[in-house]
Amino acid sequence: MNEDLSREYQAIIAYVVYSQVLKGAEYMNIADQLEQHAHRELQHALIISRQIDYLGKLPSVTPKPVKVSEKPRDMLKFDLDNENETIVNCPERIRQCELLGEFAMAEQIREILVQEQDHQIDLATALGEDVRRNVSRLRANGARKSKR
Repeated sequence: MNEDLSREYQAIIAYVVYSQVLKGAEYMNIADQLEQHAHRELQHALIISRQIDYLGKLPSVTPKPVKVSEKPRDMLKFDLDNENETIVNCPERIRQCELLGEFAMAEQIREILVQEQDHQIDLATALGEDVRRNVSRLRANGARKSKR
């Protein structure tokens, strides 16, 4: 779960930065959405941090690296890639919680997953990308890595 928390920190930083540096009329609405997403990601980080503490561990304080670019489209693509990774990891985390009998915790992660998918759809729509194809590819790559 600490890796999930590090990914939430990454998303908070990325959304804060991207929402402020995206320029141009075509990105104004997107910048506003990213600012809203930053608030949601902070809520996710608080929920996950509480869960880690509940499980008797110390929450991580280190974000995953944040990519930046001078090109707005690149920043949105970086963000979409990060959301895709989070969405691919959530079902496994839900299964782990349920195996531990932590059904309320699993439900909180499901709620996070719903919001992450909403972010993912917003980003993919802005980029004109097919969300399901990207996630299917990531899941297939993850399955190949776990067989190694």
